[in-house]
Amino acid sequence: MIVGGGFAGGNAAATLRDEGFAGPVVIIGPEPGVPFGRPPLSKTYLRSAEDLDGWYVRPADWYAEHGIDIRRASVAGVDPAAHTVVLGSGEEISYQKALITTGARNRRLGIGGAELPGIRYLRTAAECDAIKREAVAGRRAVVVGMGFIGCEVAASLTQLGVQVTAVFPGQAPLERVVGGQVGALIAAIHRANGVELLAGEQVAAFEGTERVEAIVTGTGHRIPCDFAVAGIGVAPDIPAFAGSSIAEDNGIGVDELCRTSAADVYAAGDVANHLHPLFGRIRVEHYNNAEKQGAAAARSMLGSTAPYDYVHTFWSDQYEHTIEYVGHVTKWDEFVVRGSVEEGKLVGFYLVDGVVRAAIGLDRGGDPELDRDSEMAACAHLVAARARPARGVLADEHADLWSLA
Repeated sequence: MIVGGGFAGGNAAATLRDEGFAGPVVIIGPEPGVPFGRPPLSKTYLRSAEDLDGWYVRPADWYAEHGIDIRRASVAGVDPAAHTVVLGSGEEISYQKALITTGARNRRLGIGGAELPGIRYLRTAAECDAIKREAVAGRRAVVVGMGFIGCEVAASLTQLGVQVTAVFPGQAPLERVVGGQVGALIAAIHRANGVELLAGEQVAAFEGTERVEAIVTGTGHRIPCDFAVAGIGVAPDIPAFAGSSIAEDNGIGVDELCRTSAADVYAAGDVANHLHPLFGRIRVEHYNNAEKQGAAAARSMLGSTAPYDYVHTFWSDQYEHTIEYVGHVTKWDEFVVRGSVEEGKLVGFYLVDGVVRAAIGLDRGGDPELDRDSEMAACAHLVAARARPARGVLADEHADLWSLA
């Protein structure tokens, strides 16, 4: 039983069949269609430059051909003691093993006017389609929040000819994740493409009669708009569990084998707070993790004892620029740059007590997932090895990164 029909759940189902499991597999989730990856929703699909077919975990007809039952229904609860899942309709379904891949839900603004038509959020294909209908060249949009979703949506809307103003509380886009130095470069990229950035601001209210017409910030700025897109983060979408046998703390707690604290219940993807051998307990909300952890959980359900030790990676495309990131860190002591800050082409290393914990590449090329010989793949190797290279060598463009581990 896979509770959640998104990317992690789809990869788990595919892995079960790829690994030879021949028993019944049921995927339950409310979203229509088949499991797919969400990255194009803020980028190419939003701009109508690509459809979603290429992002399907498996083709639409693969599931029926492989005996996988997809039920588009809500789940009212999971009873680990009884080994049952209760649907919103009241139907109970028994399972031998269950995998929770319910993902996350958008945080929503709780301010005046937040329910006005024209205020959009982005998580599903239907929500993306609604934004596409709003995104007509010449219209004005306010993007609330400049995390990854906010940055990518702001870029895509700008490329569609929409006039964008972005409002966010930090001093630079993505500052909390990438730091102030790289955040300032990303800010410069957006400004160069015509985005107005209101840093250090909060949206205090939306104004409008029939639909949203303007936003008002906490400092009193009033910004007229035709629509707004809010990207203020997500929260893990944890189903109701009968009893208290599932440990929860910023997601469903799982061990290195994706097992929860209840027998025969596993979790993966955005909803899972997993124990990682390098990074400790973390919850990761990126595409690569959903893909790989969904597959790892399926193998664990089949008896594998291999720990999930993936050195996390993610990417972001904004305009013609690409950000690549490997590792995981929330606080760091030093940030060492290789390349040119002035030209905006660099690799930056996040160090904690001298250890490389993460690295970021801006317009350096080389996807660590696709190009195993790339510079970013070498960075992933440094993170995995807990490398302590000298700062000067890290910064030296002529020093071979592969040799530093």
